[in-house]
Amino acid sequence: NVFQASSSQRLTRVVLGGQIGGVRERIFTTNGTEVNAYTKKGKKFLTFNTNMSEPIQSVYIEGTDLLACGNFVFNQYQDCKDINYFLCNDKINDVLCLPIDKRNGITPVLACQDRVLRVLQGSELLYEAEVPGPPTVLELNGNNGGEDGNEILYGTSDGRVGMMQIETLVPSHRWELANEKRHGGVLCLDNYDITSDGVLDLLVGHDDGQVEVYSYNEADEPVHRYSYSCNESITSVKGGVVGSPGYDEIVCCTYAGWVFALTTEHLTKEAGPQLVIADTVAVAKINNLKSELGDLQKKVSDEREKYQQSANSKTAVSAVPLFPISDKFVLNKDDASYTLSLELQSPIDNILLQSDVPLDLLDVEKNSAVVSYSASNPEEGNFLLATYRCQANTTRLELKIRSIEGQYGTLQAYITPQTQPKTCQVKQYPIKPLSLHHRTHAFNESRPHNTLTLKGQFSQAEVHSWLLFCLPELPERTPAGESANFQFASTFLDTQLDCTYRKGEAVFRSDNISTISILKDVLSKEATKKKIRLDISYDVNEESIPHTLTMIHPKLEYQLLLAKKVQIIDALKVCSSMFYLK
Repeated sequence: NVFQASSSQRLTRVVLGGQIGGVRERIFTTNGTEVNAYTKKGKKFLTFNTNMSEPIQSVYIEGTDLLACGNFVFNQYQDCKDINYFLCNDKINDVLCLPIDKRNGITPVLACQDRVLRVLQGSELLYEAEVPGPPTVLELNGNNGGEDGNEILYGTSDGRVGMMQIETLVPSHRWELANEKRHGGVLCLDNYDITSDGVLDLLVGHDDGQVEVYSYNEADEPVHRYSYSCNESITSVKGGVVGSPGYDEIVCCTYAGWVFALTTEHLTKEAGPQLVIADTVAVAKINNLKSELGDLQKKVSDEREKYQQSANSKTAVSAVPLFPISDKFVLNKDDASYTLSLELQSPIDNILLQSDVPLDLLDVEKNSAVVSYSASNPEEGNFLLATYRCQANTTRLELKIRSIEGQYGTLQAYITPQTQPKTCQVKQYPIKPLSLHHRTHAFNESRPHNTLTLKGQFSQAEVHSWLLFCLPELPERTPAGESANFQFASTFLDTQLDCTYRKGEAVFRSDNISTISILKDVLSKEATKKKIRLDISYDVNEESIPHTLTMIHPKLEYQLLLAKKVQIIDALKVCSSMFYLK
């Protein structure tokens, strides 16, 4: 332990900073709207209150410049003076800056929830670059942005990794890694030469506990080399020499607080005929670990005894212990399903799922829990009742769910950990009317499309709240300006939807007439609740129906072929058994 600094509030970020082009050896922490800085020996040399309107969620240090982001707000401080400000239309997940020593001035890059990287110049938006999924983390390629300092790596919530080159006017996509093995979302990235070939490798940490190592081929494209799987989310990953001098290691931190390392050192040695004397350093480490483990066990035993005594006393007060839950409900556009991941810091006993709309639970290979279904009565609002009983020491559970568009309601998860006294927390997840649509930033005008127009005495904020009820991946904040425009694509049918609205008018265009019908029904109900009269008009394009059927046809053909294959399974089993008898 080099030093320890305590804070009265929860730390949201820990990053490194230093002189431009030099070694990053200063430690910056954030809690609330405050930034604290320490030297590598633990001496605090800065306490700075940013006075931001939102708590700091992400931060980046470049020389004397501090880039801080809340959920929607970006601020740039130079020598602790606020010099630039930007209000984003959607949630900001991460921020970085291109290196000043290779670029002309500060160039901030924001990773936003609406599947976009926003490049800023001062307080103005330079341009937007669309990425295949909601970006969750950003990292400079090679830790310095490459030869020109304009290459950045990004990871998305649906498990993809890519590289983008930030040019002066337009971005350039270099490469993208598809999530073929259906790993969890990317939470952290790092560059380190773990293979000792003279070229930095790419280290990737996923929220399903997967750690991956990629090397680069002659075309500078990543090639998978190694992977390791643990049972907890990887919140941070870094390469370095930590435990054994001369051996490179990958140090990982998990959601539950574990820190472990993957080493290149050979931990097993071949035994020979001669007596091998144990390494005194290794023996000392083992003895220290045993001593620490014994102390921890004694502390746990003492605390349990204190709790039992206080619980049985006459003055005991009953209180429900709260426990933190890391949960995600993410749409997968590859297979048109939702991934629900639930993670606790203590082992999970069981999870009960209840839904008031029809849902399909899909198989997940990594899920070792035992599921049991209970009889449910749809007339009472129960379409799904399922219980997952987890194995011992399971702290994370991942489920896959598929919904039916047009049917909307709420999915509830009752989470019970293996703690005493027994307690349960409920998490709710909305199943939206157009739940299988995801955000895009393009609309194909050449397709035949139907139009729905709504007019009435409603504000822009009201129609935005109606759309927020209907569609996923929309920002909770109403967009600034007199009008707003959003595009969506169906993950199931590949159809598209364009939404344009302002005060008193909303126009929706789609090549799928079913999408228009669902929107009309839901928006009419929402307007009726507000006692707002709507003037509804349609423009139906007859060509859109055969167009949509053409898009559905390959999926129907695949299902028909699959059904035929299922029919001959029994016959193949009989043939194989007859061959065995011969």
